Amino acid sequence: MSEDTEHQFWYNMRTGAVEEGMQSTSKERVGPFATRDEAAHALEKLRANSAKWAEEEAANDR
Repeated sequence: MSEDTEHQFWYNMRTGAVEEGMQSTSKERVGPFATRDEAAHALEKLRANSAKWAEEEAANDR
């Protein structure tokens, strides 16, 4: 991903808003995302990743 954080998008976990550039503190935001739409669906992506990792961890524990 590009280092140009000014033109990347972030999802603000506190407000639920999509931000262009690093507007909020790092503990409030997730990202970066390449597009506004990707950032808008950040929670879905986080949930999917979490479920995938939990499944992988359970499989490794067997």
